Amino acid sequence: MAEEHINSANTQIGKFVVIEAGAIIGKNVSIGHHTIILKNTQIDDNVIIGSNCILGILPSKGVNMRESRVNRPLRVLSGTKIGNLVSIYAGTTISEKVFIADHASIRNNVSIDRGTIIGRGSIIELNTVIGKSCTIQTLAYVTGDTVIEDNVFIGPCVSMSNDKYMGGMEYVLKGPTICKGAKIGNNASLLPGIIIGKNAVVGAGAVVTKDVEDGISVAGVPARKINDRDDE
Repeated sequence: MAEEHINSANTQIGKFVVIEAGAIIGKNVSIGHHTIILKNTQIDDNVIIGSNCILGILPSKGVNMRESRVNRPLRVLSGTKIGNLVSIYAGTTISEKVFIADHASIRNNVSIDRGTIIGRGSIIELNTVIGKSCTIQTLAYVTGDTVIEDNVFIGPCVSMSNDKYMGGMEYVLKGPTICKGAKIGNNASLLPGIIIGKNAVVGAGAVVTKDVEDGISVAGVPARKINDRDDE
């Protein structure tokens, strides 16, 4: 444990914690048992980290996987709470007062803005941007290269994809763009590159294959318009 990088003011560190050289731990931080803080990770003041977490992971590359470079350390800003058994990769920034529930996984080069909730067992893939005050519920899968704007609700077990040809040919990977205030019901599936408009609603179990306009509600397989919310 590199104690010279820890501001000891009210910081509580559990048993068998590993803090590698170059990691920076702020004031009033709580770290649970068996958690690992990898090198150069930056934890700001007033952060709570549960047990058995790994923070600051460097990505590895398997056969036929695209290269994903990391140019900055993981940074967790003030007031964030991280549950147990959470893994977060280097290159990611977690903003102020984010809540990350148990078993969540957040890959590299992700940005999560202030006040957002990441639910239990959710997976956030690389190069994703998530705005302020979003709710991403239990077991949601947010594919890589996705944009989620402010105040978006993602229900449990929502799934997204970013590869139109499922590896069958060259394709620039692009996840969905979900605009401000949109709501996605549980178990909905969002296909690559689609845009969900501002304040739009996607019903539970829908399969969204085309863009959804602002303020529209869609449902079904494939998803179709069921009303114009502005006319209600």
